[in-house]
Amino acid sequence: MAHYFEIKKNKAGEFVAYFKYNSETIFWTEGYSSKVSAKNAIESIKKNGPAAETREAE
Repeated sequence: MAHYFEIKKNKAGEFVAYFKYNSETIFWTEGYSSKVSAKNAIESIKKNGPAAETREAE
């Protein structure tokens, strides 16, 4: 699969969820104190992302 989520620890020791496409990072979440919280963020993105509207900044 060309796209996937990856959870890694950052330099501060927090868990961050990265969304990657062809191994290139497209976006990432804030840092979380637990891996479970990072997994919850991924599930929220999967659940709520498809219905999110697109806005243009002016």
